[in-house]
This record gives sequence, structure tokens and C-alpha cells, in this order.
Amino acid sequence: MKKYFFFTIILFCISSGNSQTKVGYINLKAIMGRLTEAQDVQRQFDAITQQWQDSLQEMQADWQKKFEDYDKKKLVMTDQTRSEKEKELQDLEKSIMDFRNKKFSPTGELYTKQNELMKPIQNKVFKVLREIADEDNYDYVFDKSGDILLLYSREKYDLTEKVLEKMQKYGK
Repeated sequence: MKKYFFFTIILFCISSGNSQTKVGYINLKAIMGRLTEAQDVQRQFDAITQQWQDSLQEMQADWQKKFEDYDKKKLVMTDQTRSEKEKELQDLEKSIMDFRNKKFSPTGELYTKQNELMKPIQNKVFKVLREIADEDNYDYVFDKSGDILLLYSREKYDLTEKVLEKMQKYGK
């Protein structure tokens, strides 16, 4: 729904202007899926992800085994031994959580690695896109593969400075 509303606004703005505005779109996901370089990077990324998932599963299996062992023997353990085993399980659980957060959280190594590996390829695609947009006189280019994303626009449509100037006037 949001996409259609956004496109309606764009089309309204385009049709109400005096000059011809040229709009294009790409499917970035399809482009990245067909580039050999991007496929190689994706395989690299998938291998790293699998290693980390395997490590996490190993840690979880170790915790499960230790917990089951503790659960079977806890009735015959001394208070001190039970307390030590519980602390060991808590520490192991904390290290599992830390590992999961370090690798798979939104700010974790997984996303950092993905950005590190894919960014150079995306930059090449955007460079080619800018060249095509300039050569063929496109005013706007959108990516239709996910949420609508403006990838290119001509500088003459940038209102940033005007908004800042007006904001400064209102601020006085």
C-alpha cells in the first residue's frame, strides 16, 4: 500500500510539472543475483555464516549435555558442587548469548561482514547506474526489488539547502 501511495505521489508530481521528467527503475536484487562477482561473495558470506552457526550449535549441544548430566546427578551432589555446576551452566549460557549477539545481532559481525563484502559491488552497480542515468537523461531512478528506494536523482531536484535556509529563517 505504501509503495502504491508513493508512486501515485511521484506520478502526480511528474504530471503536474511543466517540463518532462524522466523516471526509471531497476531491480537491484535481480542485478546482484546475476553478477558472478556478487554470487562469489554470497557463497563466501554463506560459508562464514555456516561456520558461525555450526559453532553456535556446538556450544548449545555442549550446554545441553552438561545440563542433562547436572540434572541427573544434582540430587547426590553436595551443595558446593551443585552450586559450582550451576555457575558453570550459567557461564556457558552467557557465553552462548554473547557469541550469538556478537555474530548475529543487527550490529554484529554477520551484518558487518555482509556490508564489507557487498559494498564494493554495490558501489560499482551505483556508479554504472549514475552513468546510465546521466547518459539517458533520467531525473530519478528507483529500486523496485524491496521497499521503494530512490537510488539516483538529479542535483537540481535537491531541496536540502532551501529547507536548511528556511529553517534558519524560522529559527531566528
